[in-house]
Amino acid sequence: MIQNQVHRVKSIGEFHKMKGLPSPQHPLISLFDYGSFNCSKEIHHKHFVFDFYHISIKRINGVKYKYGQNHYDFENGVMFFIAPNQVFSIEVIEELASPKTGWVLMVHPDFFWNTSLAKTIKNYNFFDYSVHEALFLSEKEESTLNTIVRHIEQEYNNNLDSFSQNIIVSQIETLLNYSDRYYQRQFITRKTNNHNTLEKLELVLEEYFNDQNFSGLPSVQFLADSLNLSPMYLSSLLKSLTGLTTQQHIHEKLIEKAKEKLSTTELTVSEIAFELGFEHSQSFSKLFKVKTSLSPLEFRNSFN
Repeated sequence: MIQNQVHRVKSIGEFHKMKGLPSPQHPLISLFDYGSFNCSKEIHHKHFVFDFYHISIKRINGVKYKYGQNHYDFENGVMFFIAPNQVFSIEVIEELASPKTGWVLMVHPDFFWNTSLAKTIKNYNFFDYSVHEALFLSEKEESTLNTIVRHIEQEYNNNLDSFSQNIIVSQIETLLNYSDRYYQRQFITRKTNNHNTLEKLELVLEEYFNDQNFSGLPSVQFLADSLNLSPMYLSSLLKSLTGLTTQQHIHEKLIEKAKEKLSTTELTVSEIAFELGFEHSQSFSKLFKVKTSLSPLEFRNSFN
């Protein structure tokens, strides 16, 4: 179906034209009020890919955003981030009940050329989060970010000179650093949801290793899909709460199961390695010793 085709927006100027906005003052960067955003129904059922970064705070009733296979309602206002080449779409679920508010900042990667952010922007994991993992801001946090955006806007609306790029890039970097801080705060303050995630992760891992038909270790993608989270968000959340990445949690559960089999069964190390999804027992023994400082046989003998 035509409406399900992915539409690639190659330039910020093309995006402005598509949304009925005036041409951007600079071909590689744009900042505008979300209230001026054209949200016509005829384009809402298309999937989009941008060739530029998209950062925004949006408050809007009646519009549901779909990002990958996940949905999120922006009625309360949240901040989210889209990197180049990520697929998303917009679905209208009812007529707008109130005006849209917020702002949208779009930056082409070429704008960061020859600046430190050209390399470091890939270190901000939240560009790989899904929209339902958006950043919920307090009023104070949103005010801080809005102040930074006003500084960007002031520089953007001035006549651009040789200093403009570095000044704007430094402000964007500050914006991203605050966003990173607020995400870490969100991991801590949303304790109920986060501990539910930990409990669900434990359940998924337990069921996986108890399944007699499993083959190989579960992947990070598998666990993220099982929890309806993006892989990067899941790892960031776990790292913040437990100090361990998703892969490390997989290994911890693996070692727990290995210890159980070594101490309660007569299975050989090779048989246990095979049951835990290892093709070669040497790989299992090496990982076990790294995690416990004992070989599997040394661990078993400690019970005798």
